[in-house]
Amino acid sequence: MQRPFVTWIGSATTPDRVPPETVPEVAFAGRSNVGKSSLINKLAGTTVARVSGTPGRTRAIHVMDVSFESPKNPVELRLVDLPGYGYAKVAKSVAREWATFLQPYLAERSALALCVVLVDAGLPPQPMDIQMIEWLRSVGRPFLVVATKADKPSRANLNAALTRMQQTFGVAPLPVSARTGDQVVELWFRIRKACRQS
Repeated sequence: MQRPFVTWIGSATTPDRVPPETVPEVAFAGRSNVGKSSLINKLAGTTVARVSGTPGRTRAIHVMDVSFESPKNPVELRLVDLPGYGYAKVAKSVAREWATFLQPYLAERSALALCVVLVDAGLPPQPMDIQMIEWLRSVGRPFLVVATKADKPSRANLNAALTRMQQTFGVAPLPVSARTGDQVVELWFRIRKACRQS
């Protein structure tokens, strides 16, 4: 695989503050403790997304440009780190504020080529994940379900969890581990394929 070069370029709390739509974008969505920042950092091969010990800390859209083979090459795509959803200790007013820019971004952003929905491989399908996937279907957005922390369950338990997720979500999730790097190359392949097709 070509080496990715990922550069953090800014944050936004409203869709109009997101950089202009010049390249395909890939958004990462998931519950607040699903390991989103860790996976983005594994994809980047360096620390570009802040990993917090307190779920719910990401309260803005974080945007990262990606080029391949050399940082001097043209930007091919953008990774967009969305605020985590579903963390009980986040004030309801803040959660409502997130919805005012998350939903417009996901529904209306023309450059958005793919939404990567992260779910925890060690948990049964969660209601908020089901709701997110159903909503993406309703607005016609392409999405990929990625089961994070896939190194933690036993192989038998992981296979059973993936089967249950496929039955619930209607798509086969891609199991990925940010700790071991398992399936990270495959995730990059799917991301780049979606961007080329957009």
